[in-house]
Order: sequence, then structure tokens, then C-alpha cells
Amino acid sequence: MQKIKISPSILSADFSQLSNEIKKLEEAGADMIHVDVMDGHFVPNLTIGPPVIKSLRQHTNLPFDVHLMISPVHKYIKNFAEAGSDIITFHPEATENINETINLIKSLNKKVGISLNPNTSVSIIEKFLDKINLVLVMSVHPGFGGQEFMPEVLKKIEELNEIKNKKKLSFDIEVDGGINFENSKKVKSAGANILVSGTTIFKDNNGNIKKNIDALRTG
Repeated sequence: MQKIKISPSILSADFSQLSNEIKKLEEAGADMIHVDVMDGHFVPNLTIGPPVIKSLRQHTNLPFDVHLMISPVHKYIKNFAEAGSDIITFHPEATENINETINLIKSLNKKVGISLNPNTSVSIIEKFLDKINLVLVMSVHPGFGGQEFMPEVLKKIEELNEIKNKKKLSFDIEVDGGINFENSKKVKSAGANILVSGTTIFKDNNGNIKKNIDALRTG
């Protein structure tokens, strides 16, 4: 059984207390911090940029798992790398050249992730799977928190896991969108080993973050 990692999304945190929220996540056993970056263009919402990541970097040693929902993504990657991102994930639709974007992230000594929207096929990125560290499967349409999990993405997770095992590759399969205590079991069974969760971690069980992280990991 592969180790399940939990990457809490700070999109659901109290933004007036972000440094304290991150400390709480670290103390509660989070494996990394998921940072959703939205530009109001690629997705219909705006969140945070490199200065916020840079200011938060001093408050934790946990890896920053940064999901760039911005277009064009290539020109901004260096800024996010220098701000303290550890994993930089981009969407294939947001770059003119997937291979060049992968190589740029690698040249900055960061781990590379590619994100698949619910309607994006695995076939678009299959030839790059041996060059990247992570595939982020979106189980909602990106842009807003609090959406319901789309069960049809389970087949995509299974497909990625099958390719991974068949070709003996080592990329992580991360899932983000509407993850709760029930569907997390199906997601893990399908082959995912990193779960992103915001609302469930920060709000369930009266905000008992440690209890919620443990339940997502072991449930």
C-alpha cells in the first residue's frame, strides 16, 4: 500500500491569519501545503501571487505544492520558483509548448506537475509522464472552492495508475476538488496517493484539523 499524503488547500483558510493557519496544518501532520493560484483569466477567479508565497515561505518547512491556473503560464514560472514554490503544476492548455514548460521548471530545480481538468484527456500528457513528478487530476472545474466531487474522474485516475504501473514510472497522482471522507476512499482505491482538500480539512469536525487530516489519510 502506497503512502497517502495530504496537501491542504489554503484557499479555504482564514486569509487574515495565513501564517498561523499554515503552522496549524504543519502541527496537524500535513505533508505539504497546496496553493491555488488563479488569474481571473484562465479561470474566473483571482487569488494570490508570488509575494504572498514568498512571505509565507519563512513560516514553514513544508513543501509548497503550487497549482498555477494562469495563462500564459510560461512567463510567470520563474517568479513562482523564486518565491519559494517546491512543486509547480501547470495546465497543458496554458502553455504553447508543454515540453519547454517542463524543462523550464526543472531548470529552476523544482518538481514538475501537470494538471488535468475534468474534460482533459490523459492522452494529451501521456508522452510526458516519464519527465514529470506529479499529475494533478481535477475532480471539479477549476476556479472556485466548495464544489462537489465529479465521480467520473475516477476512471482517469485508474488510467493514470495503470500507465504508471505498466511503464514502471514514479509520478504522484494527486486529486483536487470536493474531496471528503467518503469519496477519498474511492480516490485512493483508484490509485491516487496525494489528496488535496480545503473545506473538509478546515471546516469538518468543528475545525479539528488533525482529526480531519488523519481521517482523509487512513479512512
